[in-house]
Amino acid sequence: MTPELDVFPGAFPHRPPPDLDSPELLVDHDWRAFSAVEQMANHWARPGWSDGFRVYYWMLTFPDADDLISRARHCQDALAHLGMDPVPGDGLHVTLTRIGSADAVSADQLGLLCSLVEELSLTSFRVAAHPMAGSRGAVRFTLAPWSPLVSLHAALSEAGRRAAVPGGKPTIAFRPHLGVQYSNRERPAAPVVESVARLRALAPVALEISSVELVELWRTTGPVPAYRWRVVRSVPLRPRSDLPVLSDRQHG
Repeated sequence: MTPELDVFPGAFPHRPPPDLDSPELLVDHDWRAFSAVEQMANHWARPGWSDGFRVYYWMLTFPDADDLISRARHCQDALAHLGMDPVPGDGLHVTLTRIGSADAVSADQLGLLCSLVEELSLTSFRVAAHPMAGSRGAVRFTLAPWSPLVSLHAALSEAGRRAAVPGGKPTIAFRPHLGVQYSNRERPAAPVVESVARLRALAPVALEISSVELVELWRTTGPVPAYRWRVVRSVPLRPRSDLPVLSDRQHG
């Protein structure tokens, strides 16, 4: 059974969508929330991210998802006039849940956490990345359906509780998304919303989620800031026999 989401002030959108599985309703919910944003923030102006700071997360990564990378680049090129910071093709990801900062989580805890997640024998699933919407600090794809992502978040959070790691936001606050570019300054949102609206007719990109990655994450500050990571452990998800095989170009 999919865990319940709830209103959460620190989440975007604050209110969860009325349905976690309908692509139409999820796309509409994300777009309505983004359309209501009046002022965009600087994504990078977040407390706690000092030089050298590293933190462990569970994430979904897409190093071989050619269709997703191509679609992201197309959208970034179309939005280049906004001057935002594009997510590199090898940096596309879905953040699931925070585990804890590198100085607050021991190697033994990471080992236990991975063992607990492997024992869950979680099942693979599919989602689609729908162009496009955004938040106060980013432009992003809407993901659909949400149910398997929310269930995965809850399972990872429970494993983290059992491993006694610091953890992150509760599952009720989880709002799945896939970022494409980050706002690097405060700015009126209207020009961004108007530009993003032109990309909403693009077809969704299918993604098969067959593993979840425990990563050590940090920021780079070069000409274009970005998130980078090293994969500490990739935990495979159990194949579902009821899913037909995707072609190589669809595989994520």
